[in-house]
Amino acid sequence: MPPLPDILSTLRVVSLPLAHRFRGIDVREVALFEGPAGWTEFSPFVEYEPAEASSWLAAAVDFGWEQTPPIFRSSIRVNATLPAVDSARVPQVLARFPGCRTVKVKVAEPRQELADDIARVAAAREFLGAEGRIRIDANGMWNVDEAERAIHALAEFDLEYVEQPCATVEDLAEIRTRVKYMGVPIAADESVRKADDPVRVAREGAADLLVIKAQPLGGIRRALEVVEEAGLPVVVSSALETSVGISMGAYLAAAIDTLPYDCGLATVGLLTSDITADPLVARAGAIEVRRVVPDPELLTRYAAEASREEWWRGRVAECYRVLDDAFAVQRVSE
Repeated sequence: MPPLPDILSTLRVVSLPLAHRFRGIDVREVALFEGPAGWTEFSPFVEYEPAEASSWLAAAVDFGWEQTPPIFRSSIRVNATLPAVDSARVPQVLARFPGCRTVKVKVAEPRQELADDIARVAAAREFLGAEGRIRIDANGMWNVDEAERAIHALAEFDLEYVEQPCATVEDLAEIRTRVKYMGVPIAADESVRKADDPVRVAREGAADLLVIKAQPLGGIRRALEVVEEAGLPVVVSSALETSVGISMGAYLAAAIDTLPYDCGLATVGLLTSDITADPLVARAGAIEVRRVVPDPELLTRYAAEASREEWWRGRVAECYRVLDDAFAVQRVSE
């Protein structure tokens, strides 16, 4: 770990409006800072406690202070992300993702019904045409029976896979068994990035593929270890980051030798603005693998209020202490 003052000396906090409400928020706050290897991002969602958010700081430090691993490709095919909007707004949202042949549709939104999900997925299928790929993401909001009913109702739209239909590994294993005859794969996201043991879901046969995110797993190197140990196909995804954070995900995806699925790294398209004039947005359905340098004028334009910057500085310090304590324990054990 670099000294904490080295991290804080270049830290900038920005507040970026979203084009559509997503995850219950209209504005995305992130912290950015510069290390010897380049700019990096620390952007756990504000409700995450230091124990969870500290992995995101470890990832940011890794990306800012270490060189990236060797890569297999210079661009990454990406999917569009469709929030839980009314079906009439689907074309407007998907137009922000030019050339994407795959759409991830958010379903199981609180205060919505299955009929809303069906209408949204149907609109996405109409927009994509017969050859497009549709995956749905329930964020673990269904129980097993609800998941089975929903998958049956949505299967007519030719689902590529269903992401985190249920919350627990046990329930994922059960729903995977129930729908296996339909040929609909089950993907695990929260059961990887929020788990003490991110490989358990693979070890227990509860998923057909994993959704991998660099920041929650502690960085590119740790994520690559999870991929190797799990031995399952993966989709590299993002967490509503700026182009700096997306760059981290792009380097992770580029370092994986086989990528059978389009990756969820086009979420800059959900923001109305970014911190660079040359953002990592989908072009012809793909993004480049490259480092991103923030534009000073944009950092100033979208700077968070002073009280919010102070909050983020305190958060970085708290997470730093968590990591420092963990490293101290590790040194003693060795």
